[in-house]
Parts: sequence; structure tokens; C-alpha cells
Amino acid sequence: MTVDPAADLRVEAASVAAADGARSELLLLSSPAPPRRVLYWLPAMGVPAKHYLALGQALASRGVAVALHEWRGIGSSDRRAGRGCDWGYRALLELDLPAGLAAARGRWPQAEFRLGGHSLGGQLACLYASLHPAACVGLALVASGAPYWRRFRHGWAIGIAYALAPALAALCGHLPGRRIGFGGNEARGVAADWARSGRTGRYAAVGMAADFGARLAALRLPVLALRLRDDWLGPQASLDWLLGTMPHAPRRVETLAPPALEGQPADHFGWMKAPGAIADRIAEWCGTPDTAFAASHPAAS
Repeated sequence: MTVDPAADLRVEAASVAAADGARSELLLLSSPAPPRRVLYWLPAMGVPAKHYLALGQALASRGVAVALHEWRGIGSSDRRAGRGCDWGYRALLELDLPAGLAAARGRWPQAEFRLGGHSLGGQLACLYASLHPAACVGLALVASGAPYWRRFRHGWAIGIAYALAPALAALCGHLPGRRIGFGGNEARGVAADWARSGRTGRYAAVGMAADFGARLAALRLPVLALRLRDDWLGPQASLDWLLGTMPHAPRRVETLAPPALEGQPADHFGWMKAPGAIADRIAEWCGTPDTAFAASHPAAS
């Protein structure tokens, strides 16, 4: 454990082992007092957990403890995608997330938990909550939205990319995200599940029988959705599609511009360099009693 003397924050790294033996580190940030509220945070595709330390510190200093999840194959994970090592959404949802959440709950057993995420992390937070609606009391989405190609400007080009990504991953043994400039080096299964949702606008995972459409439609957890004004990877139409899969979930939607981000670009990743405004909104939302929040922010019809 380390302590930030300037902010009096605790930063811990907890070893997490999934049921199949995959290991990674879960980064835990909190103030010295036992937290009442925890945000379990899921990174964007290919982004290591440590890149969200600034967000975690900002939230912890506002009274919300944070657990930063590490995706399989990224950062501290002991797995790397390749021809002999593959996985898809099923492993992320059924193996890794339960293990990480169990570790965080063991550290903070009395706290209420919310799930949150950036980009793909936000989508997978929604999918996990649809499977386990009692696992959290709300969802916080930042720069997130459904990848459905029809919801993007120049969507035809994105649709072609979704068609090519699984083939490229099969050829290389993994999706070479670092080489092509999108995401990390992703497993073939992750690339296939992600590309399928991008082509069809519907969520499914190989090896999982869950009807995500029905489960998302039944979800009634409060949602905070923060969009960045100039984020072409997360346009309003993409966010609307994702929120539309959860028609009964009360939601609060805000769009942030550069003045709120200390002059940083209001795009997919710029906010990470100045996360104070994001932390302000999440902390305020976490402090709102869920019943009052649901009453004051009814779901869109």
C-alpha cells in the first residue's frame, strides 16, 4: 500500500485470480476513512488500468473509493493474446469481473458499489449489470456508447472495419490494435464479439446463452452518462443507442466541453488528463439517494 501525502489517499494493488487461473492486479484508491461508496471502473479497450489513476485519485479525494479493473491481456494481466491464448466477452464477464469485484468487496465490505466504465468498459459494465442487477446500485458511463455502425458519421467505413477486424485477428493470431492504432493487442474472441455488436447493433457473446437484449431492457438501475462534445468515437447517436437498450433505466446525460476540462480536448481520451469535472459529476451523482434520483430523472419514453 502507498499513501499520497499531498491528498492523504491510499493506493493499493490487490492480486486477483480468475477461476481459470488468469491473474492481474486490481488498483484500489480511497481516503483513510472507510468508504461508503465505491466505483468499480472498467477501462476502454486496450487501455491499462494505471492510466485511470488520475480519475481514481480525483474521486477518492471527493469521498468515492475506486477500484480500477485490469482487462485480460492488458497491463498487469499475466495473459497475452495470441494463437495459443484466446478469449472473448464470456471470459471477461464470467471469470474476470466476478473475481475483481469479489476482491474489491472483500476490501470494502460495507460500501455500496456502482459500476462504471470508459468506452467499451461502459458497455461491458451495462452487460454485467444486466446479468447481475443486484451487484451494483448504478452505472456511470464516460465517453461510451454502442459501436453500431449506423450511429456514426461515415458509418460505412466503420462497418467495413468491423467486417475486416475478425479476419485480421484470425490472420495474426490476435487483433494488432497497437499496430493499427486502435485499442491494444486484443484476443480473437474479443475482436469477434466486439465486431458483431458493431455490425448488428445487438450484444451477444460466444459461449453465453444470455439474451442481452431482454436483460438490458429489464434493467432499472440509475445511469449517469457523460459524453465529450468532440468525441467522434462516442457521438450522441451512439450513446442514444446504448441508452435505448435500457428503456426503463433512469438516466442523467451531460455533455462536457473543453472549458470544463481545463482546456483539454473534449474527445475520447483528452478528459483523462484533466478528470476533475468528470469526478465532480460522478461524486455528486453517487451522493444522490437512488430513490430521489429515480424520481427526478425518469427514463425517456
